[in-house]
Amino acid sequence: MSEIVNVAAHLPRVAAERPSAIAIRCLGKPGGSLTYRELDDDSDRVARGLATLGVTRGTRVALLVTPGPDFFSLVFALFKAGAVPVIVDPGMGIKAVGGCLSEAAPTAFIGVAKAHIGRLLFGWAKKSATVRIACGTRFRFGGKTLDDVRDLGASGDPVLAETAADDMAAILFTSGSTGAPKGAVYSHGNFAAQVTMLRDAYGIEPGEVDLPTFPLFALFDPALGMTTIVPDMDFTRPGRTAPRAILDPVRDYGVTNLFANPALLRRIVDGAPEGTRLPSLRRVLSAGAPVPAEALRRMHAMLPEGVEVHTPYGATEALPVCTIGSREILAETAARTAGGAGFCVGRPVAPMDVRVIATQDAAIEKWSDDLVVADGTIGEIVVKGPPVTRSYWQRDAATRDAKIAAGDAVWHRMGDLGYFDAEGRLWFCGRKSHRVVLSATREAGDETLYSVQVEAIFDAHSAVRRSALVGVPGTDGMRAVLCVEVVKSDVLTEALDAELRALATAHDHTRRVTTYLPHPGFPVDARHNAKIRREVLAKWAARKLA
Repeated sequence: MSEIVNVAAHLPRVAAERPSAIAIRCLGKPGGSLTYRELDDDSDRVARGLATLGVTRGTRVALLVTPGPDFFSLVFALFKAGAVPVIVDPGMGIKAVGGCLSEAAPTAFIGVAKAHIGRLLFGWAKKSATVRIACGTRFRFGGKTLDDVRDLGASGDPVLAETAADDMAAILFTSGSTGAPKGAVYSHGNFAAQVTMLRDAYGIEPGEVDLPTFPLFALFDPALGMTTIVPDMDFTRPGRTAPRAILDPVRDYGVTNLFANPALLRRIVDGAPEGTRLPSLRRVLSAGAPVPAEALRRMHAMLPEGVEVHTPYGATEALPVCTIGSREILAETAARTAGGAGFCVGRPVAPMDVRVIATQDAAIEKWSDDLVVADGTIGEIVVKGPPVTRSYWQRDAATRDAKIAAGDAVWHRMGDLGYFDAEGRLWFCGRKSHRVVLSATREAGDETLYSVQVEAIFDAHSAVRRSALVGVPGTDGMRAVLCVEVVKSDVLTEALDAELRALATAHDHTRRVTTYLPHPGFPVDARHNAKIRREVLAKWAARKLA
């Protein structure tokens, strides 16, 4: 028999070791706390109740529940049952959510009242979801409430499906920031590897207190023996969170680990009172997009001596891949980033294998070492290791495009471009789909511009909040256009336009950027509010220039 690998197995272990320790504390919710024993017992009860409704091993379950005690009980109940939670970010919009659920075809639909209203109005999972459970409300919406489920599972033995490492554990949909959302198929082995790698990479110890502003990260906490403090915030709009909603809980509950994406990190440092100190923190993690050096520098001033901000690099399909600390960034790599070298994402997290291969858009059927380019050469980043997912749900073409077979393993094509430096650090230069290939000139052949490298030159200007490179087709080939968010207005003055042009001509890799368009506020991804949706900006720029 295969070894039992189930990410939920950590919960009863920690509950036996530390039964009265707080597992989950949800701020802004009455009675929003659970001890490890309560969480273990409640998730068993829910798992038993779900089984009476036919939700058992392998059942796909759409889970649209806001972060809170019920969310954690449900997730661990589903893992314990061997069922497969389908996680979709509601912030991606009604149409996208509907598409994801249609694709996943879940048998069960568990959601808060708003989710069920969406199900009834827009037909989410209408053809597939025969089991319907309402959470946090007395209305049944044509099914049962979560309290009904608890009653059904009130008595019985503890639950833990004997799943193996390769068994499907969850379907996590990508944010769709650079295309249609895709369902990454997670195995129990993927989750187990992530727990181990995060613990070892950052020295996380049982008994720590975590404040995660990205709910999926919180699911690792019980496995790591951490207490989770769920902040009172809108998780679909992290970039609009009031700084006090983060700073106060960090101080009040002795938080040791904080996750904040770049948009939220900027909100925190911009809104923190002068002299703010956060003495309990042992580390800060920030991911989802490159973190500006100035935000790192200002966050540093709030942290105890020796504590830093770590910026792990990865994706829904593969996490973690690389990591680097803010001390190394501020001391060494930030200056190179400002000069257009790209953004350093650090060294691979053991045991990940990370390579850079020649850039191509076509699928690659089989791995060969001949694909790899020399250090210092920009190419496509590919990764292999225990947390790497092997496929997308019901997306054979997308799987072929993103995966490269290598014996029993697969390489995942990150869709990012970058290079390795002489110190073994990986540098991110932009998304492959965001590169702008310009037509040949008399002086040179085709020239490729990389978004992160180009934008860093202009982002250094004090009047620029941020910039975005896009390509707009023209009569004489592709045109490099820079969209600009101006700090104090939505227009480019003649003086600023001249200064941006001077910056462009001062660097070889920006000299062919000749068009500048002011934009009132860039469209960003729903999940992190930090990834610029350049494909949307490109269409906007084309209309403006027409």
